Amino acid sequence: MPKMKTSRSAKKRFRLTGTGKVRFQRAGMRHNLENMSGKEQRHLSKEAELAPEMVKGVKRMLGKR
Repeated sequence: MPKMKTSRSAKKRFRLTGTGKVRFQRAGMRHNLENMSGKEQRHLSKEAELAPEMVKGVKRMLGKR
């Protein structure tokens, strides 16, 4: 049976932690930053954990399940 291919788009958007959680970078930090409050910019700049109901599909795209 051939190897399972990784979805290249998923590889660029998500990463797995050592404990198996899926992390991603929030959207909205490319432009219009001068109109955004500093609090909002700090919030968006941090990585977030993916919702539990989406983890299974993302792991499958990454070839981890």
